[in-house]
Amino acid sequence: MTRSSDQLATEVTPGQIPPAYLPGETGSDPQSARSADGPPADGPVRSEREENSGSRRRLEYPPAPQPLPVPVVDNHAHLDFRDGQVAVTVTEHLDTAQALGAAGAVLVGYDVASSEFSVAAAADEPRAKAAVALHPNEAPVLAEEGTYDAAFSRITELASAEHVVAIGETGLDYFRTGEDRRAAQHASFRDHLALAAERGLPVQIHDRDAHTDVVNVLSDTNQLPPAVVLHCFSGDAELARICNERGWYMSFAGTVTFKNAQPLRDALAIADPQLILVETDCPFLTPHPYRGQPNAPYMVAHTMRLMAEVRAAELGQLCQQVMFNTTQVYGEWT
Repeated sequence: MTRSSDQLATEVTPGQIPPAYLPGETGSDPQSARSADGPPADGPVRSEREENSGSRRRLEYPPAPQPLPVPVVDNHAHLDFRDGQVAVTVTEHLDTAQALGAAGAVLVGYDVASSEFSVAAAADEPRAKAAVALHPNEAPVLAEEGTYDAAFSRITELASAEHVVAIGETGLDYFRTGEDRRAAQHASFRDHLALAAERGLPVQIHDRDAHTDVVNVLSDTNQLPPAVVLHCFSGDAELARICNERGWYMSFAGTVTFKNAQPLRDALAIADPQLILVETDCPFLTPHPYRGQPNAPYMVAHTMRLMAEVRAAELGQLCQQVMFNTTQVYGEWT
């Protein structure tokens, strides 16, 4: 049974690391237990090195922010990934998030295993919904192995599960994939768009260094899904204007708080308020000043506050708008 936010609020103190994320605490799921100095028993483990500098990351989870006055939903989370010094279960993640104003999360798949995880977790946890897909960096690997068709067939099966509310994350990534592998990405992207349209499900799009081609593929698609979400929106004001014109949703992550992200804040400032969503993309993209530390759904409250500042909006009203937008994309959140 899900506990009320009033009950949870006494367990999470703003300014302190939430209890479930403290070293020495153990998760309620024995399959997620880890030794004092070893990785968890299941799920991929995030690297302890920074992506660009290679320096060692801080593995402590950030302190809890102040609770939001109106609940929102984390539009994009990877709770199968393990990070930090402890293993945290889906329920513990969402208990903590709920105490700080996050009513739930969309658990997003990037391969068959993570998509299966998301579907199973959403079946067990009413505050979670699932999205299923093959990541654009996964598609060329599977194509070269000759296993793409079988993997996409499994994604198609999972898309029929009761708690699946989106197809994602799919899209294009030119940061990690060279030109010789882009054809496989494009083919997979179109496969996922067709699946989403066929099932009447929104699509969550991964777009990294590929804005022009993402827009071109969407523009050339005869039947788009009922909603298009650019997850971890990474464009500038010009891309935001295109999204405004096309009615595509822009989901902002902790990147909008980074010191070098002024173009992203410029995009947020002009985004149609009816097209704004919020996410963590945890365990990645932890908001400033905790960049590089582990991320979790409870940190969505930190990003929402910065978003309100950028838009010169009252926090509660922006939260209410974002929550309404979320239900427009995925349906009512219960």
